[in-house]
Amino acid sequence: MNQFLSVTNVLSKIILVFGFTMLVPYGVAYWSEDGSSVVFGEAILMTMSCGAIIGLMTRRYKRELQIRDGFLLVVLVWLLLPLFGMLPLLRFFPDISFAKAYYEATSGLTASGGTVLTGLDILPHSINLWRGEMVWLGGMGLIVLAVAILPMLGVGGRQIFKAEIPGPMKESKLTPRIAETAKGLWLVYVLLTLICMIAYKLAGMNWFDAVMHAFTTLGLGGFSSHDGSYGYWNSPIIELVAIIFMMISGINFATHFMVWRAKSFSSYYHDPEIKPYFVIVLASCIGLAGYLWLTGVYTDPLTALRYASFNVVSVATTTGYSNTDYSLWPIFAPLWMLFLSGFCTSSGSTGGGIKMIRVRILYQQFFRELITIMHPQAISPVKLGKNVVANRIIFAVFVFLFVYLASMILLTLVLTLSGLDEITAFSAAVANINNLGPGLNQIGPATTYASLTDFQISLCSFAMLLGRLEFYTFLIVFTAAFWKK
Repeated sequence: MNQFLSVTNVLSKIILVFGFTMLVPYGVAYWSEDGSSVVFGEAILMTMSCGAIIGLMTRRYKRELQIRDGFLLVVLVWLLLPLFGMLPLLRFFPDISFAKAYYEATSGLTASGGTVLTGLDILPHSINLWRGEMVWLGGMGLIVLAVAILPMLGVGGRQIFKAEIPGPMKESKLTPRIAETAKGLWLVYVLLTLICMIAYKLAGMNWFDAVMHAFTTLGLGGFSSHDGSYGYWNSPIIELVAIIFMMISGINFATHFMVWRAKSFSSYYHDPEIKPYFVIVLASCIGLAGYLWLTGVYTDPLTALRYASFNVVSVATTTGYSNTDYSLWPIFAPLWMLFLSGFCTSSGSTGGGIKMIRVRILYQQFFRELITIMHPQAISPVKLGKNVVANRIIFAVFVFLFVYLASMILLTLVLTLSGLDEITAFSAAVANINNLGPGLNQIGPATTYASLTDFQISLCSFAMLLGRLEFYTFLIVFTAAFWKK
């Protein structure tokens, strides 16, 4: 019990921080008099009151968190913050169900981008900005933000950080202190967001859309302020800006940080994920452009390249923007893009899926097995750069892949059983576990998740959380061994 109360005390501080982030849309609502200032005022009051009350009730249980505490805290944060994030939506949309409001907030905070809302063009700026801000906060991870400030509140952050950040960043110390690491990552994140914002403005967006879409581009969660997404502008220049920054956001932010700190691009060269990431995405853009041109979807090769490139990059980086309804393309094209969403982005990026580094390990292990079959005595280690990958890590990757595929199959079956057609159910499983957002058919890029039942939408929320926390972090707290002393 004391363990839970200690974690809850830290949770109260994160809830308070989250309440402060609502001041941004509240300020916009108050300044623009868009009619939603009361909505955000109530949400801020409820959120911060809950944080304060929980903090006061558990103040006697402050202590440094252990590894197990970090896992529990991360799960509680990602389960509970959407409850506070959805408060403005529940208040502003009187007809929205609890399950769908929770899905919208979860989609934002997990940087997924699936939505149940329509009429985005006429929504108050403050509501759309809050949706975009949730993506931006969730993209890098609200936990990392909390780690940067919790030391000032008397709470150590290393175990929270290790539970939250996937991949190699768990093992590398970018700076001597974990809070400095988190601050460094956020500094790079903020600078790239500002550059993206200015680029969108120069490309033709107004300032509000530039801010909104800079948030969701860097967070790789495709919320937009327009129902037509990027089809609203029909601008190749705006789409090019989006492509560039989506690709940047798909790279490990630890690598961006090292480049910024060393003032040298050499870290990009040594990153084992960047080369296959760019090669696969570039080859897919060119290949699908040729396919769409040859099948007659587009009669002009450059037009085919434009639409193929934007949507391939958007889906491969698990962003979820669209500039056309690609579900109407020959089925091979959208299925290939869904396949890319499963592995293209780097570990430590704001994207979803199993990450490129795991695919590289599996790829090398495959050839290692072939060599072992032909030459049983041969020593053929799996390497990432100059580093040998331990067998325990390879086994962990295989287990991760099994859980990933099993979860996707099980979710597809349950969604099909609940009444969805096979394509919709499969694409919903892929899109939500990979934190992509839009799927195909009933939930395609030209539609929303609004037609799903509360049961179906709740399953999708669960899938997003599984994918965002990369399965282990989420599932481990539901095992009996986790709760044994």
